[in-house]
This record gives sequence, C-alpha cells and structure tokens, in this order.
Amino acid sequence: MTSTDEPPTLVAEDVVAGYDEHEVLHGVSLSSHPGVTCIFGPNGSGKSTMLKTLNGVVPIWSGTVRYGEKEITDLNPEEIVTTGIATLPQGGGVFESLTVAENLRVGGFTEADGDVLAQRREEVIEAFPALEAKLNVKARSLSGGQQMMVSLGRAMMTGADTYLLDEPSAGLAPALVDDAFDLIETLVDRGSRVILIEQNVSAALRLADYVYILAEGDLQFEGIPDELADEEELIELYLGL
Repeated sequence: MTSTDEPPTLVAEDVVAGYDEHEVLHGVSLSSHPGVTCIFGPNGSGKSTMLKTLNGVVPIWSGTVRYGEKEITDLNPEEIVTTGIATLPQGGGVFESLTVAENLRVGGFTEADGDVLAQRREEVIEAFPALEAKLNVKARSLSGGQQMMVSLGRAMMTGADTYLLDEPSAGLAPALVDDAFDLIETLVDRGSRVILIEQNVSAALRLADYVYILAEGDLQFEGIPDELADEEELIELYLGL
C-alpha cells in the first residue's frame, strides 16, 4: 500500500561512474517509483555502485541525479541526507554499547530542533511498537529482529521519505528474512519510497513494485515484475546473456 502523498522522485539520468580509471556504470538511468523499487544484478553488475552514486559516496563522472526539483549530483552524503534521502548500508548495524534511544538520537544528527526530534521518535515507535519498552536497553541485548527495527528507526530519525537499502537480508538467518521484508513494507505503508538492492531475488520480487536489472554496468530490464515473463527470462537478464 502506498501513500497518495508521495515523496519526491529520485531520478538518475545517464549516470557514468566508477573507481579510479575503472568505469563501472555506463550511462544508467533509473528512478524511484511508488512503493519498492528493486535493483537486481549479479555480483559486479554495478548495483552497489549505483546506490552509492545516489547517496553521494561515489562521485558521478557524467550524468545527473535529481530529487524532485533539486539537483543533487554533486552533493556529499551529509548534504544528501538533509534533502530527505537515507541509506541503510549492508548489515544495517546498531551501536551495541548505546541504548535504543541513543541509537535513534544518532539518526537525528542533522536536526537541532528538539521538538522535531521528539516527533520523529514518536513516529518510529508508532511504526515499530516493540521498541517502546526497549528504549533504555542496550542495543546489544536486542533480538535480531529488534535490531533491524532500530536500524530502520535510526534512518527514519533523519526525516527521510526515500530510503536506499543495500541487501538488508544479507547474512540474516532464514527465519529473519521475511521479518526484514515486513519491516520494509512498514516504511512503504507509512508513505515512503524504497530503492532496494537485493540478491535474494525471489523474496524481493514479492514486495517489488518496479524492477531494474543491471549486468556489467548496463541496464538490461526495467518494468513492473509482471513484465518478467518467466524464470528463464529473468535468469537471462540477470546474467546479462
């Protein structure tokens, strides 16, 4: 379920980027869509590099990135956070020696207004009610599912309405994978947009609203999941054959 009051669209156009002299992305264009936008591709396809161009970690050699009416191509990661885009890196992670409340406070580092931070924390608790009784508990003592809630809650504390998630199911026990995707759906139900990089294609397709497939730095497919005709076609696109 997506909100009728959609956040701005994050749009990348003809992005070329890489590391040192090695070009990884060869002019990729994509955008955030209402709900969950999935980026699939084999290792080395450029999907993580694409995410890092969107959040300012990897400089863009040519092309542009816009968020709504604002061009953010040359902004650094801290500046991009203030526009309304938050990143949850692979592994998510919590600050284990800090309490849940302190972890959430870290997410609000760009906001000085205490009233705004209090409102954001209320929204986190509303989204993840299980955290309310754990606010003064050290994060290291939480269950895996609760730690995922803290990671997403910390991202929410930035005030973001678009989230870039890098393989949130990576390293999780099988029992927690569905929980991770349920938490992502919670963000969407609250009106956010999500761009999701995920190797667990079959699981991610169940919540995908729009799909991009990258291979060797080029876009192989874009469209709604139903436009992927069958598993054989998905494999061919995924492998860049």
